[in-house]
Amino acid sequence: MKKLNLSYEKKKGLYGYGFIGIWFIGALMFFIIPVIQSFIYAFYDVTPDVGALVMKPLGIDNFKRAFTIDPDFRVNLTSVLGDTAWQTPIVLIFSLFVAIIINQEFKGRTFARAVFFLPVIIATGPVYAIITGNLNTSGTAEAEQFSSMFSANMVDELLEFVGIYGFNDKLTEILSTMTSDILNLVWKCGIQIIVFLSALQGIPSSAKEAAGIEGATAWEFFWKITLPYVSPMILVNLVYTIIDTFVATDNKVMTQVLRIQDDWKYGLSAAMAWSYFIIVLIVVGIIFAIMNKIVYYDD
Repeated sequence: MKKLNLSYEKKKGLYGYGFIGIWFIGALMFFIIPVIQSFIYAFYDVTPDVGALVMKPLGIDNFKRAFTIDPDFRVNLTSVLGDTAWQTPIVLIFSLFVAIIINQEFKGRTFARAVFFLPVIIATGPVYAIITGNLNTSGTAEAEQFSSMFSANMVDELLEFVGIYGFNDKLTEILSTMTSDILNLVWKCGIQIIVFLSALQGIPSSAKEAAGIEGATAWEFFWKITLPYVSPMILVNLVYTIIDTFVATDNKVMTQVLRIQDDWKYGLSAAMAWSYFIIVLIVVGIIFAIMNKIVYYDD
């Protein structure tokens, strides 16, 4: 058998095509085909049978049922949109604030950066479920102790300790909700902080020197130099944060879609998922179009 004499560059090219081919096969089998199937299911009444799925054409009835008959879908959708509207600015402001702080020279800066990026590594799957108390940890004392460290009802316990718990139910509810949401928001800021940090490190030293010569204050430096230079990354983080919030499996719409899917109602579940996807796409498109006009690009 004749041996092929290929140059080093051609071998590298074949390796590249090989890896791309493996990725394409995986994407086709586990992403593209399921997406197409879910779109088809949205227009059918899909009933599981022995060894197969029985599909009865319904047209757009599943979409009508999602928006007009189902009592929870519109309520959950409105709730998710409302939560995203107030959470997104807080995430962006907090991320930029932290990025500016850890971009300064101080002792322990590396540790501080690791602390804020750590949630990106561990806040997934069972770990995050234990932290938020959403995982059944009965029989595992270590998991229960670990979860209690991050318990959102610590404020309730503090109010009870000082003797004012239940004195004002509305105040107690607000404080508990704020602490719970703040914990969740902080754990969602890791990627945004890194993106802002890279943008801050890209500010040219000449701009900083010129601002110092002109006697600009820190406040003026932020508004005149820092904010314009990081504004493209604000747009990136804005889109990322919105999509990350929308696709979180613990939001009310995704929870309902997964619950209906578990009830074997594949058609209705697919219709809700595609409706949700289209709404998210429209929201992101509108925000991107608006923000893209006010973002400063350094040509």
